[in-house]
Amino acid sequence: MEVTKNTVIGDMLNYDMGLAYVLMQCGMHCVGCPASIGETLEEACAVHGLDPDVVVKQVNDYISQNPVSEKA
Repeated sequence: MEVTKNTVIGDMLNYDMGLAYVLMQCGMHCVGCPASIGETLEEACAVHGLDPDVVVKQVNDYISQNPVSEKA
């Protein structure tokens, strides 16, 4: 999975729940909030005053270092 600013938070968490920790480390402490599940990463960053490009890089770095087996 490659995450972009348009990736929905819920899709990211369905892919790998470990991304919740990455997002919390970036400053998104409401990852479990029902409203955040339907937001894009860019929308969530705007709410929290975060640079979406920085968060996208951190998320993709985590994914590249922690590959998840794709389900068949």
